[in-house]
Amino acid sequence: MTDLRFRDLKDLRDYSLKEHNTFGIDAKCSRFLEYDTIDEALEIAKILRESSTPYIIIGGGSNLLLTRDYDGIVVHSACKGMERKGTHLICGSGEIWDDVVAESIRQQLYGAENLSLIPGDVGASAVQNIGAYGAEVKDLIRKIQAVEIATGDIRVFDMEACEYGYRQSRFKTDWRNCFLIVRVDYEFSPTYKPLLDYGNIKKELERKGIQNPTAQELRDTIIEIRNAKLPDPKVTGNAGSFFMNPIVDRQKYESLAVQYESMPHYEIDADHVKIPAGWMIEQCGWKGKSLGRAGVHDKQALVLVNRGGATGSEIVTLCETIRQDVKAKFGIDIHPEVNII
Repeated sequence: MTDLRFRDLKDLRDYSLKEHNTFGIDAKCSRFLEYDTIDEALEIAKILRESSTPYIIIGGGSNLLLTRDYDGIVVHSACKGMERKGTHLICGSGEIWDDVVAESIRQQLYGAENLSLIPGDVGASAVQNIGAYGAEVKDLIRKIQAVEIATGDIRVFDMEACEYGYRQSRFKTDWRNCFLIVRVDYEFSPTYKPLLDYGNIKKELERKGIQNPTAQELRDTIIEIRNAKLPDPKVTGNAGSFFMNPIVDRQKYESLAVQYESMPHYEIDADHVKIPAGWMIEQCGWKGKSLGRAGVHDKQALVLVNRGGATGSEIVTLCETIRQDVKAKFGIDIHPEVNII
């Protein structure tokens, strides 16, 4: 008898990835596999083990830049569902992250408000350690369920095992392309404690006449701030913040602060300071400028955009040109947050 258990597994050939990357690059892959259950993830892991074809695992494509057609297998999660257990939400890796934020507030679970409107899905949140406005998702993650490709084992990791750092985790280093994430368990607080001291959150709340925002009011404000400075990828292709903000030693920061008295910065610890990459890019004159069909957003210099028809290679050229200019002016290396394929 034929085993029909995996009959719904999405398995497509010569597949366009245009709808799977927010830059809107029309690159293709040789084969596209998508799972929406743990059984399908196990089947895909078996396919990958038995194939000599190279493969990559992608999320929502909001942190991806394709520079060419990919002569291999692309794997994507479509696992859905959110289940509440006490103060936890256990979410499928294919759920949209911002839907999780909205659901947490609806259920009076708190701690994700400042992470509102960050693009991407649940699986990518765990890989990337997404963060914004003084918050990071690592502080919410408790468990990650995944299928190990090499063995077919179902593994569960706690937050400590993932070794999270600034936009980093083991899923981006030694575990890269080793696991198919199925579910992520987030733990929230039943007590609302707004985090308002980062960026221009307080200023925007004051403008709206709000002194003590509810969680929904804080979420709405974060969304308004992000919409005001970040382009809609459905209109203008982009991947949000293209570069990570560099963390430098205090001696380097103090030498620059003498030259640039108004330089924004964020204290990390006694020995390290974070300097906004967008500010440095703007000081180099790139804000709103273009290099061919690739450009820098006119409201936020941290964002590189597809002006229309740009190739991934053109965006890489712009990226490298900006990096050289920042290095020449400030003596600081800035690195892409986006995964370049």
